[in-house]
Amino acid sequence: MTIDRSEEYLMGLLNELRRLPKETEWVEFKHNDAEPEEIGEYVSALANSAALMGKASAYLIWGIDNNTHDVIGTTFSPSRAKVGNEEIENWLLRLLSPKIDFRFYEFIVDGKPVTLIEIGRAFRHPVQFKNQEYIRVGSYKKKLKEYPEKERALWRIFDTTPFEDHLAAENLEADALLRLLDYPAYFDLLEQPLPDSRNGVLEALASDRMITRNTAGGWNVTNLGAVLLAKRLDEFRYLARKAVRVIVYKGDDRLETIREQVGGKGYASGFEGLIGFVNTFLPTNEVIGQALRKEVPMYPEVAIRELVANAIIHQDLFVVGAGPMIEIFRNRMEITNPSVPLMDTNRFLDTPPRSRNEALASFMRRIGVCEERGSGVDKVIFQTELYQLPAPLFEVAGDNTRVVLFAHKAFGRMASSDRVRACYLHACLRYVQSDPMTNSSLRVRFGISETHSAMASRIIKDTMDGGLIRPFDEKAGRKYMKYVPFWV
Repeated sequence: MTIDRSEEYLMGLLNELRRLPKETEWVEFKHNDAEPEEIGEYVSALANSAALMGKASAYLIWGIDNNTHDVIGTTFSPSRAKVGNEEIENWLLRLLSPKIDFRFYEFIVDGKPVTLIEIGRAFRHPVQFKNQEYIRVGSYKKKLKEYPEKERALWRIFDTTPFEDHLAAENLEADALLRLLDYPAYFDLLEQPLPDSRNGVLEALASDRMITRNTAGGWNVTNLGAVLLAKRLDEFRYLARKAVRVIVYKGDDRLETIREQVGGKGYASGFEGLIGFVNTFLPTNEVIGQALRKEVPMYPEVAIRELVANAIIHQDLFVVGAGPMIEIFRNRMEITNPSVPLMDTNRFLDTPPRSRNEALASFMRRIGVCEERGSGVDKVIFQTELYQLPAPLFEVAGDNTRVVLFAHKAFGRMASSDRVRACYLHACLRYVQSDPMTNSSLRVRFGISETHSAMASRIIKDTMDGGLIRPFDEKAGRKYMKYVPFWV
């Protein structure tokens, strides 16, 4: 999904770019020259130069005189341009690597057609076109390898600038900036009073890297400020797909959708609303207590909060066109984020978390969404055991990390893999609590009576055969045997 720009926005942007004294490393003006190969090379060069110059976007514009910056019109129309039988936008996207966000716009200025490409800056790697990297040197397009000093500078930027410090919006007036951000929520979440003056608000946001001053005297919104506090994420084009998507299905598969909702707010300002929305669509479980039947949520809210927070915090924000997703089925709930985990999924419970987005994680910890000391996975395991649910599944699915919470299932209906996974995670939880797993503790976890201890023994044997647990003390008698995870 890309966000359409209004005609008013495009006119304002064009007038601002035309006021530049000359072409820059991140802006190129053209009349009608629109050879597809040349456009691809320019997109690579401008994306890389935008990163080098600290710009959120670069621009390639047709219909503007290169010297006077007067509007002269153009015959180039990307909506009609094709390379072979392929639309030029798809052709470019296929040949650019890594994928970046860019968008063509066609509009009329003083009765003359103008075409503009808005190009997102390069992230993490220089952008290539047909396996070749380009850069702007002044107003000229050159191969990056011919300018090793620029290549080194570009890699230094990629290596040292986290996603949160990149810019989501540039050179805004203070009032315009405050219209984009839910700044009252910032102070509410931190339990601080709202400053009496606009300057006090701006200073507080700047001290937390939510916004920065720029050299032109205006204000920039950082990606950190936008993803946390945006009133509407789709106001920031390159962050629109970072919104959390919730899909509710009718059955156990994806054939029929009941509801689909894309979150609009920033992660911090919108977190409680997101959790409330998810809880509305979760199934319930009927329990009987003291002869009274009552409906309780199928999944513990503590577990949902921890897993949704982790999906937000540990996603790879550099991935273009993807964000966290929550899918609710009749028999399970899946929470997916675009990232390959930085650790083995079998070690989620005991290993201190490492986040790609430490500034984002730090703020979410400060407002109590997640804990400073750990990943919260131990809470998830504890709560699923308390609710007598099957153990959650942590898995890597392609380039994504997925956690699956399963609805209640009687012990007799659990597959062997369900029992082994639960046994392993129970052993992990008991170990981090300094109280190793026993046959007795596993029986409690599964609700197995003491007379059926052989069932628990069989699960323990299967889990050991899978290499997931081992005896704590090989010499201990069978009656006193304790078990720990394989990594102890």
